[in-house]
Amino acid sequence: MPIDAAKALAADPRTHQISWDHKDVLLYHLGLGAGCPATDPSELKYTLESRLHVLPSFATVAGSGMAMLGGLGAPGIEVDLAAVLHGGQAITLHRPIPVRGAADTSSRVVAVYDKTKAAVVVLRSEVSDADGPLWTSEADIFVRGEGGFGGDRGPARRQEAPTGEPDHTVERFIREDQALLYRLSGDWNPLHADPEFARRAGFDRPILHGLCSYGMTLKAVVDTVLDGEVSRVRSYRTRFAGIAFPAETLRIRMWVSSGTVRASVSAAERDDAPVLLDTVVEYA
Repeated sequence: MPIDAAKALAADPRTHQISWDHKDVLLYHLGLGAGCPATDPSELKYTLESRLHVLPSFATVAGSGMAMLGGLGAPGIEVDLAAVLHGGQAITLHRPIPVRGAADTSSRVVAVYDKTKAAVVVLRSEVSDADGPLWTSEADIFVRGEGGFGGDRGPARRQEAPTGEPDHTVERFIREDQALLYRLSGDWNPLHADPEFARRAGFDRPILHGLCSYGMTLKAVVDTVLDGEVSRVRSYRTRFAGIAFPAETLRIRMWVSSGTVRASVSAAERDDAPVLLDTVVEYA
């Protein structure tokens, strides 16, 4: 069987070093659509090195996102990448991410769940620099066709949808070239750039990276609810429920309570087809 759950869970963590600087951060922010309007002071915090702060979702691409790829190469995990879907993503911040840094990453498989028709591999990465822990991230990876091995189904990840009218609703346009720019932060999957490859995958045109929608949503929450203060974010998690295309508009609804923002994200032009669900930002 391509997935040996016991072997994967017993394997030692995979470790490697990552580094980044202001150019990586600027490129990531531009890939999320930052800089519109270009001279807006609130946008310059994302696009000008002298004022730069780091959106916490940058953790998903720091070091070109090697943590997730390292986890998929763990002992006991031998899968066809064409059968892999990114089901969910969570980040816990231990302190603000610096504009420049070098850190050690330790990645391991912490769970393998049997969903009958698919397996879910949960990858956890812990990142620390010379001053201590920076962030912990978890990715839920669906592997189609690898279920049915008699394992634990795992916890229910879906939450009840927020009730009542949202406190905020904002829209963020996805530029036509945005996936081409975002992929320069490390996700080179041709699904996001090559029309022929996208058609073979069942789409009429290339789709936006799920983690780009993830970053766009966090930026919208930070700018709308947290007065642009990225350091207030403590954790951020979501479930990838659908796709978005370049040249579409993300409609982001936010329900705010003390210390928590719940959000749902949909494609406005496609009758609010879901893109992100079970989305929660915890903040100070």
